[in-house]
Amino acid sequence: MRDDSHSHDHEQPGSHTRDKGHGHGHSHEDDHGGVRSWWHRLRHLVVPHSHDSRAKVDPALESSRDGLRALWISLVGLGFTAAAQAVIVVLSGSVALLGDTLHNVADALTAVPLAIAFLLGRRAATRAYTYGYGRAEDLAGIIIVAVIAASAVAAGWTAITRLLYPAEVTYLPWVAAAGAAGFAGNELVARYRIRVGRRIGSAALVADGLHARTDGYTSLAVVAAAGGAALGWRWADPVVGLVIAVAIVFVLKDAAREVYRRLMDAIDPAIVDQAETTLRAVHGVHDVTAVRLRWIGHRLHAEADLVVDADLSLVAAHEIAADAEHQLTHAVPRLTSATVHTDPDSHAGAHHHPDLSHQRRQAPPAG
Repeated sequence: MRDDSHSHDHEQPGSHTRDKGHGHGHSHEDDHGGVRSWWHRLRHLVVPHSHDSRAKVDPALESSRDGLRALWISLVGLGFTAAAQAVIVVLSGSVALLGDTLHNVADALTAVPLAIAFLLGRRAATRAYTYGYGRAEDLAGIIIVAVIAASAVAAGWTAITRLLYPAEVTYLPWVAAAGAAGFAGNELVARYRIRVGRRIGSAALVADGLHARTDGYTSLAVVAAAGGAALGWRWADPVVGLVIAVAIVFVLKDAAREVYRRLMDAIDPAIVDQAETTLRAVHGVHDVTAVRLRWIGHRLHAEADLVVDADLSLVAAHEIAADAEHQLTHAVPRLTSATVHTDPDSHAGAHHHPDLSHQRRQAPPAG
């Protein structure tokens, strides 16, 4: 009874790479051509099988670059928005606009921990952090959720304070214009961050985009406050502020759920179905007994248990595992590493590894 397990990591330093011009940056001419010498068989068996090619490493690194680019562009955009609003705050004395400006500054500053997380995530794995530093993005996501919660509390507190202590606001057209500019700037940044975050699979960047959207809602409250003040409705500002605070709570819920699911290793079931379908289509695979996937930052790692013919040689079982890993990494988006384990087919339909280990330990030593 043979057991063959293969771990295929695309980004481990020092991994063996063979690039023979395949369309994906990886090719096994011997596998597909059907002609293979025993030397190639043994070499393929003893050398760790890896797809450490530009086709996989570069997109993974490029996703980090895209995330960093999105952060810096949005940071500059929100910086200009906050600076323009600050000028109007000085002229008008609007407390509502001051709060909105501070929100925009806070939103811009959330780019800092997320940028640090992206930079950490690009570091190579170590003996202590064997999966690398991708989880730093999840920690940054927690910080971002905390900032969104603080924004909701601040918006609600400010609205209640305004209800109790109404304030006079001057330069109303400029205040309304600044609020509209704040909404436009935040919404553009939010859409950009959310789009890039979903494309590269970064839950933290998506949460940061949702945070920018909450600040956009706060900016709308400034516009409403200016309109109400122009009509003499001094209560309009705090009432709209309370409505916006409730809206921020709903956005907070969505962002917190996104980060929570990532921390709990939740995966879209459709991705699992896709992985199982791909593995079952591999020639030589009798069954797929388990498929596990997890996010490490904005990259996926997979583990799969396959059932193959019990009469296969170790080399043949390895070839099936290697082919399964190759097909899996090219079929599942953002999957950069996989561990494929093969079990011999059993008439009983079950494989009991503990029993096998126990039998080996009870067997008399050789010689």
